[in-house]
Amino acid sequence: MSKKVLILSSSPRKGGNSDTLCDEFLRGAAEAGNEVEKIFLGDKTVHYCTGCSTCSYLQKPCPQKDDAAEIIEKMVAADVIVMATPVYFYTMSAQMKTLIDRCCGRYTEMNGKEFYFIVTAAETEKNLMLRTIDTFQGFLDCLENPVVKGTVFGLGVWHKGEIQGNPAMREAYEMGLQVR
Repeated sequence: MSKKVLILSSSPRKGGNSDTLCDEFLRGAAEAGNEVEKIFLGDKTVHYCTGCSTCSYLQKPCPQKDDAAEIIEKMVAADVIVMATPVYFYTMSAQMKTLIDRCCGRYTEMNGKEFYFIVTAAETEKNLMLRTIDTFQGFLDCLENPVVKGTVFGLGVWHKGEIQGNPAMREAYEMGLQVR
């Protein structure tokens, strides 16, 4: 049975290291027969949450006119969500955090989903990247029954293209192939 897979690439660089790993995951997941869509957040306009409580308290759509509602609708509809980020100062990109903050009104509809994480960093020590995973986990802790299926760590890469030849390329592809 194929799954609906949504890949959220939060790199500010199209074709950057984490975005390239997203493409590899996509290739594997598509080859496994899944319906896969990748959203490059840099192509979208997602404003910061203003804390107005229109979505959470009043249960009404966010009054901001941007692309967040469309992306969040796709998150709600997906079976599998891949969240990818370059690591800046040991945490996720602002693009990813901004999207997560905007999920406030609909996060209770994101139950029972499978999640994969992709992180890239100039740092080479995996244990130092766990802070970034903890930040993703903070989002998942607000959901009911999320299942973390895997994480790809693309380490020792900084400049665009350095991910080529890194073992994370194969890991991302193979992780995508495992989506069933």
